[in-house]
Amino acid sequence: MAYIDGFVAAVPTANREKYKAHVEYSARVFKDHGATKVVECWGDDVPDGEITSFPKAVQKKDDETICFSWIVWPSKEARDAGMKKVFADERMNPENNPMPFDGKRLIYGSFETLVEL
Repeated sequence: MAYIDGFVAAVPTANREKYKAHVEYSARVFKDHGATKVVECWGDDVPDGEITSFPKAVQKKDDETICFSWIVWPSKEARDAGMKKVFADERMNPENNPMPFDGKRLIYGSFETLVEL
């Protein structure tokens, strides 16, 4: 089954088009190094929680929007090899593709697929 990298970020709402350009550029790099799918989502209905929530987890500010994304890999082995190549790829150098959000508040994790229908 597929292996998934997931991400949640708070992106300045004014940077929507910069973010879109950034992730379209980055997605091509991930695909070049073995990812089968990259999905980027712009928050539309992401409520604040009383105890926990996406906004709380990334310390969202009033002028930011939550973005949720995932990368699909054929396997953990393909992901591990692909990520090494992605991080070595000059196209991912911040000078070539600067992040239009605070990467220090990005949440990410990698997951085995448990159920896929």
